[in-house]
Amino acid sequence: VHLVESGGGSVQAGGSLRLSCAASVTPYYNYYTQCMGWFRQVPGKEREGVARISRNGANLYADSVKGRFTISRDNAENTVYLDLNSLKVDDTAMYYCVAGSWCSSRLVATDFAYWGRGTQVTVSS
Repeated sequence: VHLVESGGGSVQAGGSLRLSCAASVTPYYNYYTQCMGWFRQVPGKEREGVARISRNGANLYADSVKGRFTISRDNAENTVYLDLNSLKVDDTAMYYCVAGSWCSSRLVATDFAYWGRGTQVTVSS
């Protein structure tokens, strides 16, 4: 499973961005995209789960982004999206796309076997 993120950039506080993640996967490994999501990390801090979505659309968000971010996916295209709205300076981070074989009730990094290389989101005041 190969994950490639796009859509990061610089934006002022209050602005919006859309992140995309395309998964390249052979049919045998399609099982490992049952759950897809996003994590973020700031240098010197722990990775933080942002949101995840199952193949049937069940989603989970971190409290810090509820009501501002929306995760969605296109199963036919093996693509997951993250719409970031009402961005805050604290949302500045490297955002990583993740994929795993199942969606648990938590946002924990160990649930996801596959990680993209990340896309930077910078929010200025």
